[in-house]
Amino acid sequence: MPIKKHKPYEIVGKLREVGTVLAQGASTAEAYRRIAVREQPYYRWCNEYCGPKTNQARRMKDLEQENQRLRRAIPA
Repeated sequence: MPIKKHKPYEIVGKLREVGTVLAQGASTAEAYRRIAVREQPYYRWCNEYCGPKTNQARRMKDLEQENQRLRRAIPA
């Protein structure tokens, strides 16, 4: 059986579906079954697609501050 490569928009949709299933009170095993993936891909996708990590958020904030500083330095 060939391995299915999921597109990023499919992954995000499946992660949202798992969130709603878990919010309804189903077990995690049932949630994985509903999106037709195993536990390992789910956690891998969560690490990649679920919200920014603290170091990513800090870097984003630093880049925004540098961007503002550069915009002030160059007259319009």
